[in-house]
Amino acid sequence: MPSNAIDRAFTARKTTGSEPEPTYAGALSFMRRKFSKDVKGADAVVWGIPFDAAVSNRPGARFGPQAIRRASAIFDVDPQYPFALDLFENLAVVDYGDCLLDYGNHSKTPAAIEREAAKILKDAGFLLSLGGDHFVTWPLLKAHAAIHGPLALVQFDAHQDTWFDDDRRIDHGSFVARAVRAGLIDPGRSIQIGIRTHAPEDCGIRILYGHEIEEMRAADIAYAIHERTGGRKTYVTFDIDCLDPAFAPGTGTPVAGGPSSAKILSVLRQLGGLDIVGADVVEVAPAYDHADITAIAGASVAMHYLGLLAEKRARG
Repeated sequence: MPSNAIDRAFTARKTTGSEPEPTYAGALSFMRRKFSKDVKGADAVVWGIPFDAAVSNRPGARFGPQAIRRASAIFDVDPQYPFALDLFENLAVVDYGDCLLDYGNHSKTPAAIEREAAKILKDAGFLLSLGGDHFVTWPLLKAHAAIHGPLALVQFDAHQDTWFDDDRRIDHGSFVARAVRAGLIDPGRSIQIGIRTHAPEDCGIRILYGHEIEEMRAADIAYAIHERTGGRKTYVTFDIDCLDPAFAPGTGTPVAGGPSSAKILSVLRQLGGLDIVGADVVEVAPAYDHADITAIAGASVAMHYLGLLAEKRARG
């Protein structure tokens, strides 16, 4: 191992390529990507949104971006499973760091997230956001829809997040209903996977409940997603509580009866045909985690997003 192969998050001279670095040491950017506020020309930008003031149960997701970055160190320079390639050979990815938020003035949070996301999207091809609680997806959808128009939403979650609000609340359980009313997502092209709770309305979104996907193959779930989105530009949001608490205990509102990480990662692996224009992983709350189980699952989901992008780039 070269003597200078350490702290690549700061020392890397370019945004493509990989170098060996100890998994137990070094600066912890996401998958050792270069930290930079200059995202011009980047194929993808990873950033954190450390916000959890919208939770209805256990707080702590503000530490999610840190935990996911730390867990991502297990992805070293070897070809990443199951993609069998160096994701960064031709894919330029930077870690933008975190969104700066005023912890004492939550009313300004939505606009701050939307404004920063729009700034990044102006110069980069793809934004991968690490939450944070699920409220952060609301301003992220606004930033993406401003560019692409109404989006198909693919939501991995134990909760529908369609509770009614007055568009002023800071609430992680109502962003989907709000996005439908605002025309940010097309409910006829949107789907929720893993739902294990009930909400007053479904907003016209197709639901694959937890008990249904238990009986389905991963390929059948992926097919249902492709069929529903119908080629529409798609935003994928992954609430880590989609997974059963056995595979993701470190989250704010765990719900028993969910799928395994293996099954859902297999679903993600088969979504290469989607036109994914943005994605997030949210609700990782490491204070309730054990042995980084949840953080590793969150990092794996995020890695799969980049893997799909890398494959698309390789195909040309």
